[in-house]
Amino acid sequence: MWKLLFSWVLLAATATAAGSPSVFETPGAPAPRNHIDELVFSHLKQLGIQPAGLSSDAVFLRRVYLDTTGTLPTAGEASEFLADASADKRAVLIDRLLERPEFADYQAMRWSDLLRVKAEFPINLWPNAAQAYYHWLRNAIRENLPYDEFARHLLTDSGSNFRQPPVNFHRAMQNRQPQAIAQAVALAFMGARADKWPKQRLADMAQFFSRVQYKATGEWKEEIVQLAPATTPLAATLPDGTAARIAPEADPREAFAAWLIEPKNPWFARAEANRVWAWLLGRGIVEEPDDIRDDNPPENPELLAYLSQELSGAKFDVRRLYRLILNSSTYQLSPVPRDSNPDAAAHFACYPLRRLDAEVLIDALNQITGTGENYSSAIPEPYTWMPDDQRAIALPDGSITSSFLELFGRPARDTGLEAERNNRISDDQRLHMLNSSHVLNKIGQGPAMQALIRANARNPRELVNQLYLTILSRYPSPEELRTVTEHSRTATAKGAAAAVDLAWALINSTEFLYRH
Repeated sequence: MWKLLFSWVLLAATATAAGSPSVFETPGAPAPRNHIDELVFSHLKQLGIQPAGLSSDAVFLRRVYLDTTGTLPTAGEASEFLADASADKRAVLIDRLLERPEFADYQAMRWSDLLRVKAEFPINLWPNAAQAYYHWLRNAIRENLPYDEFARHLLTDSGSNFRQPPVNFHRAMQNRQPQAIAQAVALAFMGARADKWPKQRLADMAQFFSRVQYKATGEWKEEIVQLAPATTPLAATLPDGTAARIAPEADPREAFAAWLIEPKNPWFARAEANRVWAWLLGRGIVEEPDDIRDDNPPENPELLAYLSQELSGAKFDVRRLYRLILNSSTYQLSPVPRDSNPDAAAHFACYPLRRLDAEVLIDALNQITGTGENYSSAIPEPYTWMPDDQRAIALPDGSITSSFLELFGRPARDTGLEAERNNRISDDQRLHMLNSSHVLNKIGQGPAMQALIRANARNPRELVNQLYLTILSRYPSPEELRTVTEHSRTATAKGAAAAVDLAWALINSTEFLYRH
């Protein structure tokens, strides 16, 4: 049995290679579609680097679903898109995906990582507050709250952590001293690690948060975030060196927020533009995306300046920024490089291979097989039980987890750093996918997989087509179809057992486990 299964893995790898590059890209050189491409392609030309070709429809379909919604397209969605002959079908799909509820789910998950939405130690938001905070974040993204308003709420709101969810920004950190709050603000909204700043700059910025205080109430775990009263003006200095004098009755946080979200402020729009680019293209224009500093210059300064201007000029409509990037040829390039220059990937000459996020991977397995996952929290408090159909990308609290998520690198949400998420493949992960009863039972016994096999039992070719569409979001290439057909004639397993083996092999392929 194991020999047969491993032969299917080899088959999948061989078949994928046989279908390359036609499976992954369209013929011809990519043409600029917008100013992003003009800036990127001009830079590549100066460096003597050839960009990859455009991705195939199937690759683009899977990529844009995963990058925007953290969700695989269904077999029906894949076949419908691949059959569509419309010239604008990619743009139409992008618009549709940006309005789906899964877009809000997935982006809220990413922001929850950065803002440390976690009930338990060492953040200790507690379940009620963590869930309230998460749902506020998700609703803000779903309603496309302008990014400057989003930031202002988080920086300046006061009140109960249960009833005014944005105040949890000031609570979701291990150290609540003014300097630690300033560091969290710099990381989240300026893309900067303030521990690398001159000490005086951080000390000056901390003054704007020196009056934040926390007051317990009679309700269990409730806390009021408020300002300590003042009788004298506050003299403070902004990170750009500008002096500010704040009246005793004024909120210093408001003064800081007004400076930060000003459209001309280079830090605010630049950090968010760089972050969104990194989420979609695998690396920031400034890399790492939360380490913007003078001695870590952007790979393409003109590109970062353009994206920043577009974001602030559109009144901080982040969804518009997504649309702009997603419609570019740069984003839609093939993952197959056409240049051997080792720096090609850093200059966005092709789309980078990246392992699926832990949450995305388990959701994909559950979608394909029709199974669920058990999620729980170690603290025996309310709201730690999750229904069987709970999606991992929509978990409202970083303390609610599973052994799968832990194994596959879900971040602990202790630091707010992008690097806290670990998407590097490990031997333990490979073994889990290859031979754990957890994965094998999903594939062999999952109701969706069983229904797919039964529905196509009398048509082996259509069964193979549906397995490929369901798992890889594309049809098998002629070479792959021939290989599968020949293997099935000689293999010991027949019928449903052979279909399960093929599904298992495809799920263990690099093409499934990675964004491409």
